[in-house]
Amino acid sequence: MSFLKAEWRKLALANYSIDPSILQKYVPAGTELDLWNGNCYVSLVGFMFLNTKLLGIKIPFHTDFEEVNLRFYVKHQEQGESKRGVVFIKEIVPKPALTWVANTVYNENYETMPMNHVWKVESDQRTVQYTWKKKSKWNSFMVKASEQKFKIQPNSETEFITEHYWGYAKVNGYTSNEYEVTHPKWEVYQVNNYEIDVDFGLVYGKEFDFLNTAIPFSVMLAEGSEITVENKKTIKLIDHNV
Repeated sequence: MSFLKAEWRKLALANYSIDPSILQKYVPAGTELDLWNGNCYVSLVGFMFLNTKLLGIKIPFHTDFEEVNLRFYVKHQEQGESKRGVVFIKEIVPKPALTWVANTVYNENYETMPMNHVWKVESDQRTVQYTWKKKSKWNSFMVKASEQKFKIQPNSETEFITEHYWGYAKVNGYTSNEYEVTHPKWEVYQVNNYEIDVDFGLVYGKEFDFLNTAIPFSVMLAEGSEITVENKKTIKLIDHNV
């Protein structure tokens, strides 16, 4: 049985090209940074969890909720296969129980904050906005896009950003957690405009302050789909100092 089943919907993604050295301390054991055409990306991602089930059970008041995360991209070599995955700097949700489960079971870095979202379509334009409050600061990520969906082009930047099917979390210098995320290939909307008002240093740490004034390399809006998160397994490297 899958650990979690849900829908991820209306995924807004702002992708920044950054210096890989900033991320090195976050790279889990057994993985390496996954680059796109030589670019190292970190992505701000906002979306909705819908119809969420934990071990097949719907938890009251925890089925539909927002999430915003800051993530980057890695790959793990296993028996000749290159597994492409994501690592989260931080994941923000509005429910403390979600934070406790994710941090305890998967060793992720979740934090609970007040959150809201807006979805609306008017004049053939779709607006998707996610907001979250850290201390007294409301942060916001808003995308305006087409009403019509499009297929993702093969070998495109959008495919690279959206087609990562593994999650990795650092436990220590030689141990990581790995879990599989399953979903069909998504469709995307044409982004017409966006607004990002985020104090990255406040929310994610001082080393990400520079993102406050950085211009995203690209901004995307994906429809999403039903997804599963499978049970974790542990990757252990040999510690030659033991």
